[in-house]
Amino acid sequence: MLSFLSRFVDSTPGDLLSEPHRRQVHGALWSKVAPTPVSAPRMVAWSPEVARQLGLDEATMQSAETVQVLAGNALWPGMVPYAANYGGHQFGHWAGQLGDGRAIVLGERVAPDGTRHELQLKGAGPTPYSRRADGRAVLRSSIREFLCSEAMHHLGVPTTRALSLVATGEPVIRDMFYDGNPQAEPGAIVCRVAPTFLRFGNFELCTSRGDVKLLKQLADYTVTHFFPELGAPSKETYAAFYREVARRTARLIAHWQAVGFVHGVMNTDNMSILGLTLDYGPYGWIDDFNPGWTPNTTDAEQRRYRFGNQPNIGLWNVERLGAALMPLFEEDESLVEAGLLEYQRAFEEEATRRFAAKLGLSSLRNEEDLALMNGCFAWLAAEETDMTRFFRGLAQVVTAETAPTELPAVVRESFYGEVPEVHVAKGVEWLKAWWQRTRREEAAPAELARRMNAVNPKYVLRNWLAQEAIDAAHAGDDSKVHALLDVMRRPFDEQPGREHFAAKRPDWARTKPGCSALSCSS
Repeated sequence: MLSFLSRFVDSTPGDLLSEPHRRQVHGALWSKVAPTPVSAPRMVAWSPEVARQLGLDEATMQSAETVQVLAGNALWPGMVPYAANYGGHQFGHWAGQLGDGRAIVLGERVAPDGTRHELQLKGAGPTPYSRRADGRAVLRSSIREFLCSEAMHHLGVPTTRALSLVATGEPVIRDMFYDGNPQAEPGAIVCRVAPTFLRFGNFELCTSRGDVKLLKQLADYTVTHFFPELGAPSKETYAAFYREVARRTARLIAHWQAVGFVHGVMNTDNMSILGLTLDYGPYGWIDDFNPGWTPNTTDAEQRRYRFGNQPNIGLWNVERLGAALMPLFEEDESLVEAGLLEYQRAFEEEATRRFAAKLGLSSLRNEEDLALMNGCFAWLAAEETDMTRFFRGLAQVVTAETAPTELPAVVRESFYGEVPEVHVAKGVEWLKAWWQRTRREEAAPAELARRMNAVNPKYVLRNWLAQEAIDAAHAGDDSKVHALLDVMRRPFDEQPGREHFAAKRPDWARTKPGCSALSCSS
């Protein structure tokens, strides 16, 4: 029999009420709330890797009992469901109490290897933090979260995981375009998995209310259980904790930049305290290398969360966390400054390392190397060029016996449409300088190509691929969800016969909803 723990509920103050009616919750970090049962749950897909990590075998995952639990209709022993209470800055403005409006943590599983993992149902019904919403999620957004959680993991990006995707058999009403035309859509629930879902906003809400006692209880729980190497709680430990969160956040965002991932909603309530990618809403993968692109229709005018601005937003969010921790720092502003400096140092180091590796270089040694990298970015951004295919194609160029004198076909094929010859000429000039630089590396060209293919994915979860799977699922065909899940397990491998999944964005995807941009509707 499976068993679970509830350390967060057992160790921290909670809500005295257990009803799901909407309310402001003070003096508590969580509210007990049961998932709302659904009528006809059906397992659409599940992750074998996550199941194995949790010690759940195939027979367990395929059992009727498991489907009931992952749909919110039943509980395993030890599960004490709750919704977390937190606030956050949304699009740069303090939004007050937010909380888990449609996410319910079931409990904590101790895996066979001794690691601990919380299981959380997203779309499992209303909580005290649902405000005016129904606490449900639609199939389209659930497919995207399920697939992207696993795709990011296999790319090596720190992320929450996804155990399962369950269709509820019940409709959910959503106004996808916010145009006053709500429609009934199929509902679904994703079971998310992470060591903890604590976020910057948990700390912010305590401080915003002047509840320093609750802030300290939260910080002590977090440090004790997730950062024990930092020592017993103290001012110095809190400062070390802050620097570590800043470091992890910087490295995470550098990794996003390297693979072309755009989160879309980098509000502080969506920032993991562990440096994980958290809350897959209107995210997107850039097709053409466009630093100004955002996948979020809500952000279309301001473009606060555009691809090229993610590093700056990460710093801004880390500063907000520092402000929240100030009571624990005894108002010592130098500790916040130290965290911000650590973020900047870690981001520069990690981004430089990752982009050097993408170019086949062991490091960017000097100003000339940095100019080479920046020249690459400028050239890519000048005309519509597929980022993933361009970097993947460089592994074929690096093994050429001589420096390019014309644009190789593998690079030319990464363009979206025709480009001016002056742009082509600049590309040849850059490629020649880059090729010559690779000859100063100690490794042979074939080894450089191998290393580049190990960091430049062939397959990423492009929006149009996810939308194809969503359209098929809406028509009753889950096979494309399964196919995408399988392809994204090996993003760096060639996978003959699956070239469709590595193709450039087709023209129809430029304007199709779910491909070009997405709303927060889910």
